[in-house]
Amino acid sequence: MMPGTQVQRARINLNKLMLNTDNKILVVGSIAYDSVETSAGKNSEALGGSAAYFALSASYFSRPSIIAIVGSDFDKAHLNMFKSRNIDLTGLKIKDGKTFRWAGKYDPNNLNHRETISTDLNVFEDFMPNLKTEHKTSSILFLANIQPDLQMEVLKQTDTKPNIVAMDSMNIWIQHNKDDLLRLITKVDIIFLDESELRQLTGIHNIVDASKAITSLGPKVAVIKKGEYGLLMNSVNIDNSFSLFACPALPIDSVLDPTGAGDSFAGGFMGYLASTGKDLSKICSQDLRKAAIYGTIMGSFTVQGFSVDRLKLVTDDEIQGRYKDFEKLTTIS
Repeated sequence: MMPGTQVQRARINLNKLMLNTDNKILVVGSIAYDSVETSAGKNSEALGGSAAYFALSASYFSRPSIIAIVGSDFDKAHLNMFKSRNIDLTGLKIKDGKTFRWAGKYDPNNLNHRETISTDLNVFEDFMPNLKTEHKTSSILFLANIQPDLQMEVLKQTDTKPNIVAMDSMNIWIQHNKDDLLRLITKVDIIFLDESELRQLTGIHNIVDASKAITSLGPKVAVIKKGEYGLLMNSVNIDNSFSLFACPALPIDSVLDPTGAGDSFAGGFMGYLASTGKDLSKICSQDLRKAAIYGTIMGSFTVQGFSVDRLKLVTDDEIQGRYKDFEKLTTIS
């Protein structure tokens, strides 16, 4: 996998976005209404959920399709907003009842830590992903943060294994559904975890060694999210050597709400890979590094507003501008 393992230049050039936004990507996850409190203020009953953030972020690079469930109380304005971003909603089920609700409060001194105040699954409690015919042949699939057995069920419904399968997870599944999670990991190509989740899953403190342990299970790429400190990405080359890439976060003047930043990062990352039209065997180290930068950029927009308020207003010029900012931040010559 991943030819072009020569040493990459410290600066990755981009003159303009050369993207095919018609390339499709399927995301399976949650759509919710979040009530969030941070040091910047409070926001109640705002659009959230892993699939919502991922799809909106990915829509700047490719054409996402959502598999999710919402209640009959779901605001039509949000449906229209998704459609305005060319997001396919044929896999979104609307069921009588209330949409999934989550409420949380962030530590004013450390936005990496938050307390869950309440979780009301509502219609999401009985969510069973059901792929339509047009979704079963998706070339790129992202399994957002839901129960591992549901993620596996989605994989079973595909006609053939997608060209790229990526997944996200969280500590609760590692704690209570570890066996299911480990079975799933062997079948995916790219995995997203944060530092604490990686250490919890592997039992290894050093994140480089822990990321190698994850790739030994099957994934070719492990993306380790480090919040305000950026990320570490470990990928397996065609000769079974490793390519490490450390990517800082973009400095942001004011962070209003970090909710959804990780999902937006994954959306930018996977959306960019989808736009290239390449399958896993053709993706090189530079593709992955560009994907990591785009993901970082999309996450940086998300934290500048509550909910999707900032993310939904991003322009291509702003994305290009932040890419240039990133070049200046990381250039050594």
